[in-house]
Amino acid sequence: METWVRRAWASPTTLVGLALAPLALAAGGRIRVVRGVVEASGGLLAPLLSRGNPWFPIQAITFGHVVLAVSEEALERCREHERAHVRQYERWGPLFPLLYLASSAAALGRGRGAYDGNAFEREAFAAERGGAA
Repeated sequence: METWVRRAWASPTTLVGLALAPLALAAGGRIRVVRGVVEASGGLLAPLLSRGNPWFPIQAITFGHVVLAVSEEALERCREHERAHVRQYERWGPLFPLLYLASSAAALGRGRGAYDGNAFEREAFAAERGGAA
């Protein structure tokens, strides 16, 4: 599939990420483009991600072609994992958030963790380890 088609298919969620990215700049964070993906880190994203969900603090999260992270260090650590999610957004487009939630629900129904048992997370962890994504 052409790059522009993949970007267009993922664009509804990319817009969400682009709307949130300026929170990084609001308190000294950073926004940059790395290998075609907008990365925003630090600033107000740090407390929002790390404390926004008290049951599951987030180090980094992907919205289409935008990755938001608590810090530059978190981006470095999570880059390959989050790139797998970018590819998932390119494949599933605006359906991805619903499919992700459905995979978490299915994992819980099988007695597994909503995160560790999620098929999309397992794929991202495999990519992070250098396996097939």
